[in-house]
Amino acid sequence: MAKIKAAVIFGGTAREHQLSLASAAEVISSIPRNKYEVICIGVTRKGRWLYFPGDVEDIANGTWDQDPDCTSAIISPDPLHRGLITIENGEISLRKIDVVLPLLVGKRSGDGTVQGLLDLSGIPYVGSGVLASASCADKSHTHMVMDDYDIKTAEWRVITQREINRINERCVEIADELGFPLVVKPANSGSNAGVSIADNAEQFLTAVKVAFSNDNKVIVEKYVRARKLEAAVFGYESPVCSAIGEIKNSFAPYDPNNFNVSTGDDLIIPADISREEAEKASQTAVKAFKALGCRGLARVDLFLTEDGELLLNKIGTTPGLRRNSVFSRLMEDLGLSHEELIDKLLEQAMDNADRTY
Repeated sequence: MAKIKAAVIFGGTAREHQLSLASAAEVISSIPRNKYEVICIGVTRKGRWLYFPGDVEDIANGTWDQDPDCTSAIISPDPLHRGLITIENGEISLRKIDVVLPLLVGKRSGDGTVQGLLDLSGIPYVGSGVLASASCADKSHTHMVMDDYDIKTAEWRVITQREINRINERCVEIADELGFPLVVKPANSGSNAGVSIADNAEQFLTAVKVAFSNDNKVIVEKYVRARKLEAAVFGYESPVCSAIGEIKNSFAPYDPNNFNVSTGDDLIIPADISREEAEKASQTAVKAFKALGCRGLARVDLFLTEDGELLLNKIGTTPGLRRNSVFSRLMEDLGLSHEELIDKLLEQAMDNADRTY
């Protein structure tokens, strides 16, 4: 029986480039070679797409793009091709692809852009489509959808680039409405770059300017003193939720520099919360997943406030997939080893390729 041709896309131009490489190295090593032929496609920091035939260790250490055997590559948007076009010394070749696992994070990566290309290509791929990826990447859209579905989040406001000419006035308005402290973040960012906590007007204005240096839209949220809960949601038509985990660390209850941990070292499973709180967190995670049109997988970040209120913080449609990542550890608690998880993600992507979302 012919092996399934699985392409893994990694790297990208976003700040999270190195995190993508780390995930890719472990994921590629976990793909069962008796079942899959793995095709590695790397995107350099400058945006070049390359077919990479080398060792996985070179992906892990970041030297993959220096391999002399790398060749320029393009996933064809023409569904007739359904594959990767490589260009070497003027010669063009086509490698068929059965399924794609995109491990790109951040702008021009996991925000729906690559998903749009894959939709055009007709090749099945792991994870959410264009709309869900974009809506989860843009925190203002996540907030708006959550508001429509009565899923509680921190109180929030948005500042657009069109308001820069009255930024001082806008900051005063928001501070009067929400009060300090405030969390200020770029609307579109897969990492903590540009995220700040402001305790006064001067810090607030500075934080907004820093956030605008990372994006053209800024989200301002009321600071939430809360425990940080995590859920992994997995599936398509009937998504399931993992046990609820909790991130334990020595940082402040809401530290934007530590919330998006790249590993699960600080993750406790299950969280030390009541059965009712755990059930509500699971229900909220799945409800948000469905509301945003997610599919395949997502990491859902939640807050449990000191008053016992449950708030959704964000949904990551391209969670880290290292063995010790939050998503992988939560799925392992469900009984899936890392190898089984990656195999299941690829299988489900192919099985559900014809569904309309």
